[in-house]
Amino acid sequence: MGFHDFYRLSSHAVIFNANNQVLLLKATYADCAWGLPGGGLDQGETIHQALVRECFEELGCEIAIEYLSGVYFHSAVNSHAFIFRCQIIEGQSIQLSDEHSEYRWFDLAELSSVQRIRVEDCLAFDGQVQSRAF
Repeated sequence: MGFHDFYRLSSHAVIFNANNQVLLLKATYADCAWGLPGGGLDQGETIHQALVRECFEELGCEIAIEYLSGVYFHSAVNSHAFIFRCQIIEGQSIQLSDEHSEYRWFDLAELSSVQRIRVEDCLAFDGQVQSRAF
């Protein structure tokens, strides 16, 4: 890849509830897909700064980052996604932005195959950051 070539970077949060279900948001743009909270880095941002900003924008609350569990290349969109285990700061409630129409807690079996791999890698984190390509 050349210096002036374009590719994307994004940071996403894996947030679980007490029933070990993962939080997904339904987008109001593009294909209106369900996805993890988070999004693309702005110029000059670190992956951590982008995650905190994106989650605050999308969820209306602050998160605590626990660890980076994986980095995933998605060839369909020429993008690397950084996946973090996070928690919503206690006492806050989700207030969606207009980028998302709803949120829901999903069982792992309900996730798409790619989403399930990323979330299972997060659950099985042993100190080694996973790296995969799709």
